[in-house]
Amino acid sequence: MSRAPNYEFQEWWNKQRDNHLSSSSYDHKSQNPNHTHLTLEISNPTHDQILEKERTRSARQLSWLYILKFQQIAHSFAYLTNAFISILATARRRVSSNQSGDVGPESKRIYRVIKVFLVIVVVLLVFELLAYFKGWHFSPPLVKSEVEDLVEHVYAKWLEIRAVYLAPMLQSLINVCIVLFLVQSVDRMVMVLGCFWIKFRGIKPVAEIEYLDGGENVNVEDYPMVLVQIPMCNEREVYHQSIGAVCVQDWPRERMLVQVLDDSDDLDVQGLIKAEVHKWQQRGVRILYRHRLIRTGYKAGNLKSAMSCDYVKDYEFVAIFDADFQPGPDFLKKTIPYFKGKEDLGLVQTRWSFVNKDENLLTRLQYINLAFHFEVEQQVNGVFINFFGFNGTAGVWRIKALEDCGGWLERTTVEDMDIAVRAHLSGWKFIYLNDVKCLCELPESYEAYKKQQHRWHSGPMQLFRLCFLDIIHSKISLAKKTNLIFLFFLLRKLILPFYSFTLFCIILPLTMFLPEAELPAWVVCYVPGVMSLLNILPAPRSFPFIVPYLLFENTMSVTKFNAMISGLFQLGSSYEWIVTKKLGRSSEADLIAFAEKEAEIPGGSPNMHKSSSESGLAELTKLEMTKNTKKKRRNRLYRKELALAIILLLAAVRSLLSAQGIHFYFLLFQGVTFLVVGLDLIGEQVS
Repeated sequence: MSRAPNYEFQEWWNKQRDNHLSSSSYDHKSQNPNHTHLTLEISNPTHDQILEKERTRSARQLSWLYILKFQQIAHSFAYLTNAFISILATARRRVSSNQSGDVGPESKRIYRVIKVFLVIVVVLLVFELLAYFKGWHFSPPLVKSEVEDLVEHVYAKWLEIRAVYLAPMLQSLINVCIVLFLVQSVDRMVMVLGCFWIKFRGIKPVAEIEYLDGGENVNVEDYPMVLVQIPMCNEREVYHQSIGAVCVQDWPRERMLVQVLDDSDDLDVQGLIKAEVHKWQQRGVRILYRHRLIRTGYKAGNLKSAMSCDYVKDYEFVAIFDADFQPGPDFLKKTIPYFKGKEDLGLVQTRWSFVNKDENLLTRLQYINLAFHFEVEQQVNGVFINFFGFNGTAGVWRIKALEDCGGWLERTTVEDMDIAVRAHLSGWKFIYLNDVKCLCELPESYEAYKKQQHRWHSGPMQLFRLCFLDIIHSKISLAKKTNLIFLFFLLRKLILPFYSFTLFCIILPLTMFLPEAELPAWVVCYVPGVMSLLNILPAPRSFPFIVPYLLFENTMSVTKFNAMISGLFQLGSSYEWIVTKKLGRSSEADLIAFAEKEAEIPGGSPNMHKSSSESGLAELTKLEMTKNTKKKRRNRLYRKELALAIILLLAAVRSLLSAQGIHFYFLLFQGVTFLVVGLDLIGEQVS
């Protein structure tokens, strides 16, 4: 670091130079007028003077530094105070509005169970605090034949009951959950190692042919007939994205037909979708609009109805896209070639990419989960066993495979997993393309995300009950049957939400009040931390969110456990199919690319583009007007999460009495996370 200039010395130097210059000039001129040399005498300041000036300067600099630091601390404190006050005000408004996000009879049942658990925890905490202030924690009282102090006698009896009866049962449950936890951790570790092996060896599916841009010399007979289906229901924000992206596919028009399968019951949305379809029909795209009057079977019923059309027999493949998905123009050229020469290949699934993954904390945490799902789970299962769960969209099916396994069935809310399992049992193979990505949107509100996760975790349990005997009696190998039953269904769909909820939301708080049962610190902290680190590897930019991710996943275990129970025991809301609401976000680069591709469509004159733009503007204006007539969205309260937040925070207070450091911090942060989620402070905030 360069030294700061010494301005005081410079000023002294200038004065001395002027004085000596005037005197020396006069003496030399008087003695020797022709002499041109100049002699200067410089007197240096003393060492004590220099030290005094340096000391004064250092004190002044330190004073300014401390003042600056104090201002920064005061600014940070004011910012945190304002943020805390704002959060409290938001929480107060939501509590006063009493807009509960818990719906469904089984949700109310589990809430009642949690309330009973909360009452027990409060009573135990009061009892333990009383015992602590009386000093019974240091010298536990014994049960005596003669009762001198009733409270002391009751506490002594309680110590005996929990040591002899309750703690052994709780310890057994802890051991079972630890075993399940370790089995699931080993499964996760094996999947990650399999992914590393795939990357190290460069293993990926290979297509036998490749469709190139041949200009006008393209032989359309080389392109198979492809049916593209876009199922949707009341998705006013995103319907135009998928329709527009599909209609500009780089595929011969006469070899592709687009079906827009609209189940909307909103007449305004129906009109908008019809206008969009008509716009593309005018541009020469082969696209049809289909609407069912009765929405039976939800998405599965919609797809089943569309496949019953007579003209479907003329097509060999069907590509499916949800309303918020935007495939690239070369999607079909990158997926269809893999079917060539593989007559037993039934499905080609592509990866999802997300336009709004950095929108808020909720979307960032969702991205970590889905990045692991596609990068590790789908890729490893696709490479090593040629089977994985169909993601319901951004995939291409061989129509013969769909017909061979019985077509779309309406028996569950996970029709995509259902048809994938039945196709696998019929001997069809799947391929996953990790390099082909299809743009889509993540739910930005906790309400939408929670409903989506409920459907995704209740449906597999419905399906497991229905297809268990089919798996047993199928002709696939014993290894594939074992993978389906024990890994695909039991471990990843049933055991994972069970032990996550039981271990971290029930057992851990109980061990604070039953200290004779011990939950090791490595189960609470270290192993979950390692597993979270493995989960976050496919999304390295999300590493700063590893702790919020771990806490949020434990929080979501309540929803997943509730959904798993409802699906396993056929409770009411397990058959409820709710469309995940999206906001219709698109990246700027994708909009530009779409506009360029749209402009290249043959037969599209400038006047036609102008009229289309004007009609689109009119549709947008109409859309905004209809939006204002809809019921306003608002953030809600989630009672189960709030009740569990209180339980965990009370357990954290109890852990202070026994000085359990790691358990205290985990309970504290986990309780705060439940509180934030219960007040709907994560995700989109609606004013």
